[in-house]
Amino acid sequence: MKTLVKTFAAAALIAVSTFAMASEGPGTKSAKANVNLSTADFALEHYVAVTTEGESAGVEQLFAEDFTQKIQSTNTQSNSRSEVVKSLKKQKGEKLNCTVSTDIIEESADYMVAKVTLKFENFTKTDLVTLERMGNDWKVSKSINLYK
Repeated sequence: MKTLVKTFAAAALIAVSTFAMASEGPGTKSAKANVNLSTADFALEHYVAVTTEGESAGVEQLFAEDFTQKIQSTNTQSNSRSEVVKSLKKQKGEKLNCTVSTDIIEESADYMVAKVTLKFENFTKTDLVTLERMGNDWKVSKSINLYK
């Protein structure tokens, strides 16, 4: 049942994204476009599209105002919301050459923790993503990255 719901959610996200891109006219800024973040699954799918497929629509809408990103390595690094948004906007249209898998670790009515694994040829990036319901939308509030 969960797989069926996720399949329909992914199909709906693709359809919404396709219609949003098709309706853009000259001079329209895709970075300011509204994206459907009404469910945690939509928000997670959009997060994956933004971080791995160079999607730029709704980047600012996706992240909570207090969003933080931590990169765990020998020298732990933290990035603010503005730094991450700026970096992702620069990657517009760039698709990563990796295999993506997502696993829901914990989920409630207003909160979700997901594990997003990106397998590259020589390394793996694991991203623990925290999403929270904020009003009518879901937002990414935290991201912790680990490279192996």
